[in-house]
Amino acid sequence: MAIPFAPSRGAGAANLRWSVLLPPLLLALLLARPSAALVEGLYCGTRDCYEVLGVSRTASKAEIARAYRQLARRYHPDRYRPEPGEEGPGRTPQSAEEAFLLVATAYETLKDEETRKDYDYMLDHPEEYYRHYYHYYSRRLAPKVDVRVVVLVSVCAISVFQFFSWWNSYDKTISYLATVPKYRIQAMEIAKQQGLLRKAKEKGRNKKSKEEVRDEEESIIKNIIKSKIDIKGGYQKPQIRDLLLFQILLAPFHLCSYIVWYCRWIYNFNIKGKEYGEEERLYIIRKSMKMSKSQFDSLEDHQKETFLKRELWIKENYEVYKQEQEEELKKRLANDPRWKRYRRWMKNEGPGRLTFVDD
Repeated sequence: MAIPFAPSRGAGAANLRWSVLLPPLLLALLLARPSAALVEGLYCGTRDCYEVLGVSRTASKAEIARAYRQLARRYHPDRYRPEPGEEGPGRTPQSAEEAFLLVATAYETLKDEETRKDYDYMLDHPEEYYRHYYHYYSRRLAPKVDVRVVVLVSVCAISVFQFFSWWNSYDKTISYLATVPKYRIQAMEIAKQQGLLRKAKEKGRNKKSKEEVRDEEESIIKNIIKSKIDIKGGYQKPQIRDLLLFQILLAPFHLCSYIVWYCRWIYNFNIKGKEYGEEERLYIIRKSMKMSKSQFDSLEDHQKETFLKRELWIKENYEVYKQEQEEELKKRLANDPRWKRYRRWMKNEGPGRLTFVDD
């Protein structure tokens, strides 16, 4: 009876070793790069920058600059005149321009200490192919302007835009309030008491046209509204300290203040068990309502007094208040004719239909 061929244990182990070693070897062959020091696309390409300028690797900055000026005058496209019997690069205007660019590239490479160090390292270690590419393009593509200057200019520009945008919103708010009868009448009464409107209607040599008198009266009314009305929230008078630039400058101070405040809070109320003051109670209420400081400050004083009377800083009381507000909102929506029409439309038509109704 014939016995089928069975490989020996040693042959199987050898095959296993080759199967493990073969992928890394193939990867190494694929990633292999020529070990030549001069690579096309880096610095002076396949030419040595020192040979292009005709200097040695130990040449000083002054020697490199002097060699560059001589070659630049010689191969400048506008001044180049080939000499009879001249050989080598630069025998035609086109080749002279190429030689001039090569000389300029060599000088740019060798005049900077850091770039020259990278170039010398490439000459001494040609096998580190990817490192040379990284250093070359990282310096070539690096921004010429200091990043700190760019950030500072950007922050200043944003701050200027913020200020003028907020001031424009504030002016529009004052102009709107000047058209509201309640505020306009009060402002006119104050202006009459102070005699400001009489000054606007002076007669004689200083007599003004109707348009000038109207504009001056409007300006007086707006100034009174600005001085008497405390606008809060997003339309309040812009403050310098609210700009982005000053917020960044004051950030360390605010951070330290918050840490001190937080430590005092823990010590006074968590450790010593003191009762909350009015400011602390309003803070807890604001956090429970998930409102920002500016939003909470824009609320009326009587609303804050209601919050304090109902003791909303206590979690159970706030949950009851929240439930009452939700119920009240449901009642208002139930009695709102627009909400009724919307619910009726959702029930009959649904959100996925497109209908045309002829009135």
